Amino acid sequence: MAQSDSYLPADKVASDFTSLLKRPATPFRPSFEVTRTDSVIIEKGFIYSEANEKIPILIYKPVHTKLKSFPVVICLHGTGGNKSQGDIKRFLYKFSTMGIMGIAIDARYHGERLTDSLKATGGYVGAITRAWQNTDSSHQEHPFYFDTVYDLWRLTDYLITRPDVQPKRIGMTGISMGGIETWMAASVDKRIKVAVPMIGVQSFKWSLENNKWQGRVGTIKGAHLQAAKDLGDSAINQQNILQLWNKVVPGITGEFDCPSMIRLFAPRPLLILNSELDQNCPLPGAKIAFSAAAATYESAHATDKLKIYVAPNTPHKVTPEHEQMMFEWFGKWL
Repeated sequence: MAQSDSYLPADKVASDFTSLLKRPATPFRPSFEVTRTDSVIIEKGFIYSEANEKIPILIYKPVHTKLKSFPVVICLHGTGGNKSQGDIKRFLYKFSTMGIMGIAIDARYHGERLTDSLKATGGYVGAITRAWQNTDSSHQEHPFYFDTVYDLWRLTDYLITRPDVQPKRIGMTGISMGGIETWMAASVDKRIKVAVPMIGVQSFKWSLENNKWQGRVGTIKGAHLQAAKDLGDSAINQQNILQLWNKVVPGITGEFDCPSMIRLFAPRPLLILNSELDQNCPLPGAKIAFSAAAATYESAHATDKLKIYVAPNTPHKVTPEHEQMMFEWFGKWL
């Protein structure tokens, strides 16, 4: 039996993931301030994705052009980062010089969304802990990836309403957590035409089953320690990790794990950038996702639109080679 035969049909995965994240639509209520410099037009502001949930947005637009609309690349930061950090702003600026509109957002419980009161209650990790301990089944938060994925779908809804956006030329890239959010959001949302997940492709299931979960779990260790305590365990282990994941990111070791979801991106252009010694995305697990993608692209007769690069002897970081390949990929396909 081929490995791909063990996955649920792609349409069902997409439908189930969309249904899981579905919530009431709300008006965008966009608000932006515009700054024009000699080299770029900067917009900073927000839209609403839910009635009480603002998405802070940073936009870099090309300035030296007579064009009135542009292709777009959405750029996503990693755990603990924000839309205005150095590498993200560098990406946005570089895209603007390529004639592309670069857009970044703050993920849930990051950047401008992390108020002083939220910092006082543990910030991002505190939010995941509360989601784990939540007993109100009618309102279950998913601050670990899923809620930001919903924001990205609503961001795309908003972007295609803007006259300065070319709606059939939207791409997405992200680093680490942002790379995970990229393959989650873009696999399901076919309006994302080109994607480059960086150091985010992996198999949560493989990592858990093969005792290689320490790197990924370490990104939100406080939540896992609390889950272990709540379950009467003296330490983090495979069983309490799975229980937390099943509640906060349900399906992450099955239907919504990367090997299952990455298939959905075919036949759109996809560049996967990983690192050989990445403790957060162990290579043997990542290779399961690589194989799933390769099989699907081969079936779709689109092997030219899939490229996979693993930086040798490199830990969990984005290399200059990764960045160059990412920009070249968008330059070629977007």
